[in-house]
Amino acid sequence: MNIAILGAGNVATALAQRWNDAGHSVVIGVRDPASEKSQKAQALLPRLPFKPLQDAAQLAEVLVICTPPDAVITLKDLLSANSDKIIIDTSNAVRTRPEPYPTAFHYIKGETKAQKVVKCFNTTGFENMANPVYQGEGIDMFCAGNDALAKETARALALDAGFSTCWDFGGDDKVELLEKLALSWINLAIMQGNGRNIAFRVVRRP
Repeated sequence: MNIAILGAGNVATALAQRWNDAGHSVVIGVRDPASEKSQKAQALLPRLPFKPLQDAAQLAEVLVICTPPDAVITLKDLLSANSDKIIIDTSNAVRTRPEPYPTAFHYIKGETKAQKVVKCFNTTGFENMANPVYQGEGIDMFCAGNDALAKETARALALDAGFSTCWDFGGDDKVELLEKLALSWINLAIMQGNGRNIAFRVVRRP
């Protein structure tokens, strides 16, 4: 699969490494490949190409948004021009949001022509994306959105990244609930002082 990850932060580099290891073609899209932040990410991913946002998006089947949620406003034209592609939103509107929308997901659906949009890879820390295996088993991932193809693609990429499964949280109306699950992880890991090496796994009685 040809994947463009838009952003070069911790989540972006963790997912890029996992998917590259799984055999996907991954390109990192950044505003300035020569910037200090981009250079730092390139040092972690020396085998992956870093390209300007437009060039990266043009090469991809799947766009993965790994920017702060309010930064999606600056991607409006790019996402509109690539509205036929699957878009995965990994952000959480914790400190900022693309006003007046509650999440980046809602901004994308409301301001671009994109319909194949899914919320995923937002419910745990980047350390768990870099290594989602605990005691020999993958932890769980979750996704939400109305588009079945986008959710199936997110699920397949979650499995390729090493997660045990990707639970379907529901449609567009469950995106904000899924962001609250992310806040629950943040509360347990950081605010309650349990550390970032904790994760969610759903268990089912036979």
